[in-house]
Amino acid sequence: MSTRRKFIQIGSLALASKAALTACSANPIPASETQVKTKSKYKWKMITTWPKNFPGLGTGANKLAQYINELSDGAIEVKVYGAGEIVPALEVFDAVQRGTAEIGHGAAYYWQGKHEATSFFASIPFGLNAHEMNSWIYYGGAQKLWDDLYAPFGVKPFCAGNTGVQMGGWFNKELLNLESFKGLKIRMPGLGGKVISELGSVVVAMPGGEIFQALKSGTIDGAEWVGPYNDLAMGLNKAAKFYYWPGWHEPGSAIEALLHKKSYEALPKNLQLAVERACQCANLDMMSDYYLKNAQALNTLVDKEKVILKKFPDEVLKKLHEISNDIVLKISRKDALSKQIFTSFESALKVSYRWNEISEAAFTTARQL
Repeated sequence: MSTRRKFIQIGSLALASKAALTACSANPIPASETQVKTKSKYKWKMITTWPKNFPGLGTGANKLAQYINELSDGAIEVKVYGAGEIVPALEVFDAVQRGTAEIGHGAAYYWQGKHEATSFFASIPFGLNAHEMNSWIYYGGAQKLWDDLYAPFGVKPFCAGNTGVQMGGWFNKELLNLESFKGLKIRMPGLGGKVISELGSVVVAMPGGEIFQALKSGTIDGAEWVGPYNDLAMGLNKAAKFYYWPGWHEPGSAIEALLHKKSYEALPKNLQLAVERACQCANLDMMSDYYLKNAQALNTLVDKEKVILKKFPDEVLKKLHEISNDIVLKISRKDALSKQIFTSFESALKVSYRWNEISEAAFTTARQL
């Protein structure tokens, strides 16, 4: 985490720290016992890119609203709106920028049209996993770069969740080789979509709520959404036959809280800190929730629903990796800030290789011997 702001304005340093730290624990101390009182009340709207109350993502937005309320001791009351209730899913960024809502909840790669470098703060193909992403944002200088990227738009970002590594997607035909991708209509956002377009696929942009019908009707031939937890909830196993892995395109997909900057900066310092800490709590909560629920849902999909799991052929993964590297390198050459972000991201990725190889990866292999 970058250097923390001093808490002189808050009143009691110890009291404020205790509130922030205990909020993420399994049994947090009641807010009434920890929070500094404030007379002002703020009623905020949160708009999301997800269907209302959608498992994991929509409920993650609800949790963030809850944590903001608790950590602010009720000073900030946040009402959550699902995609389409105030604005369509993919117009959240613009709405927050205008001040239509004080908070948006989505993923940074949805805003590629604003600046291509936004994808670095959601997920990069063959890039950082969830743990690596957190270390980059909190301790690797990425938060400052993210702030700089969004500053011209009048918005302030925080990481507020992560789905972990995703699945490769649902398809109605087997993908036997590189030729199999040619002409396929596939829903895939972010840089992953740019990559598969290089294989001859037609990339279709659509919010999550439209995937099932499009896949079932044949409007699209394949689609990725998130992973077993969300895919089962969406019923995608009823719309396609083959379920591919690994999720090369999204190895650790960060979810963002997008704040209207003027509204955020208008808060007293203690409430700004409450919002920041609430985002950290929501991040941890979502990661933990997804890990368990994905494992449970995958067993249901395979054992009960008889879904056919398929691994992408090695030649496909190798080519996808090659294309991904070229695309990311091109983005890094767009402007000085993109280069800074790329350099920082690459550094975080490279420094993790050796440690990951002899820690997480090695242990997982050893556990299966």
